[in-house]
Amino acid sequence: MSIAENVAAIRAKMDEAALRCGRDPKDILLCAATKMNGAEAVRQAIAAGVDCCGENRVQELTQKLSENAYEGAPVHFIGHLQTNKVRQVVGKVSLIHSVDSLRLAAAIDKEAGRQGIVQDVLLEVNVAGEASKGGLSEEALWQLLPEISTFSHIRVLGLMAIPPVCENPGDNDKFFQKMCRIAVDITAKKYDNVCVNILSMGMSGDYEAAIKSGSTMIRVGTAIFGMRDYTKAHQP
Repeated sequence: MSIAENVAAIRAKMDEAALRCGRDPKDILLCAATKMNGAEAVRQAIAAGVDCCGENRVQELTQKLSENAYEGAPVHFIGHLQTNKVRQVVGKVSLIHSVDSLRLAAAIDKEAGRQGIVQDVLLEVNVAGEASKGGLSEEALWQLLPEISTFSHIRVLGLMAIPPVCENPGDNDKFFQKMCRIAVDITAKKYDNVCVNILSMGMSGDYEAAIKSGSTMIRVGTAIFGMRDYTKAHQP
């Protein structure tokens, strides 16, 4: 199937999943996870109607920006961001999904201030407590919120999570539901500069379950572009 056909099929499943649980399909965004896919593939995904593109690697983001690959859609940064690469991302993307420490938040705030902008971000939560993944524990999230709410050049728009790889779509329901509960609790606290309009969760294997549990943005790569060829990852 072509990229356009894949996007259409995903849209149909998104709509069905939303309607089954009484949600408006228009409230859920499709983010194309473009890692290891070239500029032409990205252009095809945008032409097919994805809502935004999500890049995992700073080097790829920079390269594709130079090729105008994202023209016609917002670009987000969805991968792990090191503080020494903040300058290459802030102001280049409309949303950073992966803020997972006060140190990173402070670096983003400082760079955004230098540029005279406000950078929209999500806070990444390690919802399953996996040692192999980044993200804040729930306890660390609650400690970070009052501190990050004082920054003047960051705006927190919600949360992001990457639950464990699952064999069955329903396996991650408990993690998606936990994220929704956290979002509701944050909203009730009414922190300055923090809202939870976005819940970025759900990928190729579990996005229908994520939608059922309240996701407002799914990040889909393989189901749009096909399997990535990691043998090319280290080639010049």
